[in-house]
Amino acid sequence: LTLTLTLTLTLALTLTLSPSLSLCRGLPGFTMSSRGALLLTLSLCVGLGSGFSTAAPAAAAVSNPFEFDSAGRIIFGSGKAETLPSLCKSFGADNCLVVTGVSGVKRYEKYLSAIDAEGIKCHTYTIGREPEIDDIRDGVQVAKDNGCTLVVGIGGGSVVDAAKAIAALATNDGDIMDYVEVIGKGQPLVQSPLPFIAVPTTSGTGSEVTKNAVVKSVEHGRKVSIRSAEMLPDVALVDPELTVSAPPALTAHTGMDALTQCIEPYVSHMANPLTDGLCREGIARAAASLRTAFTEPKDIAARTDMAVASVFGGLALANAKLGAVHGFSGVLGGRFGNAPHGAVCAALLPHAFRVNARVLDAKRSESEAYALAYDRHIEVARMITGDENASAEDGAAWLEALARDLGIPKLPEVCDGFDINDAEQVKTICEESMGSSSMGGNPVKLTIEELSEILHLAS
Repeated sequence: LTLTLTLTLTLALTLTLSPSLSLCRGLPGFTMSSRGALLLTLSLCVGLGSGFSTAAPAAAAVSNPFEFDSAGRIIFGSGKAETLPSLCKSFGADNCLVVTGVSGVKRYEKYLSAIDAEGIKCHTYTIGREPEIDDIRDGVQVAKDNGCTLVVGIGGGSVVDAAKAIAALATNDGDIMDYVEVIGKGQPLVQSPLPFIAVPTTSGTGSEVTKNAVVKSVEHGRKVSIRSAEMLPDVALVDPELTVSAPPALTAHTGMDALTQCIEPYVSHMANPLTDGLCREGIARAAASLRTAFTEPKDIAARTDMAVASVFGGLALANAKLGAVHGFSGVLGGRFGNAPHGAVCAALLPHAFRVNARVLDAKRSESEAYALAYDRHIEVARMITGDENASAEDGAAWLEALARDLGIPKLPEVCDGFDINDAEQVKTICEESMGSSSMGGNPVKLTIEELSEILHLAS
């Protein structure tokens, strides 16, 4: 074991050319190919410099077999957005579709002009909300009408998801409903998507490194995914400087989402050794820096930590799934139209953590998997509190305090129309959430009563 660890650390040091064994705060940036050895060595190394606990980490769930999916290339660092024009040129495109937010065309004009200067004509498609089915149809038509052979998504998670879906469907026949899960046919993609560069401007969803795009069907009142390994971005270009302008509330909501997406895969029954390291580092960075990013938005070190947490959470969820928080969020976001995904996750996280831990504690004598998942809740609690003797309940209390400090509203304030006193509505939401893809990663199957308790605690 000692020899293996030494060789791994040496290889990681050589490949990253980093001045330390951890991706430390202040590191100018890094570039990695996710299909090489670097991500493996990175995951085995991360967490060594986080400073939150010296206790030996819990083992991954009984030798789960795993594969690892990610963006073809991850480019990370302050100022790296300046490389976007040359990256676009490297794909040999004459026409590029740039998907961005409603203010994105003006905000990112210098990048669009620089892409034009490379001889690539930019065609823009803007989206000002979480993408709906018709938004994707319209975006696909714009790409086809202009002969676009490259798609760039520059914006928050909704923009990146929309761009990802447009790139996939621009090359595949039929309608979006042929490919969406749950409410559609869920057909696999036949053709590879258009080349796609993801440029996130918030730190939260991790969509820049995942293989699905979340879209909303107003008709069905559900958020669903188009999912395929073919949809992984060709390049994830992550520049923390692009997140500095995010307003405090958005920083809080997306930051809590990033933290959730590091915690849920870590306690998931599908966790594996590769995602474990990513989750530990992501949890440590988000716990240390989310408050600072919220109160001091120009603190680039805090923004960098949150950008790392977002990327690592995306890598983890793509390969170890999520849990109850995201199981609920898709249903609530679909039912209650203007409920922001990050705000929903933020409202639910402390309470899902608490209920999961309590149920696992009661069941830990039943199986090794339950005992391990409970231990992992304790480990998370010790990482986020900095207390080596913290209990799972201490972790839930810390998450509640964080949510208060960030001004996270209660669930009925986030989801207009949600009535916690409407027993039938609550039951329906719980039943629909039980069948969601994300709920499949939860470390224990929760009953309707236990799921209902989470909703009541969050309200």
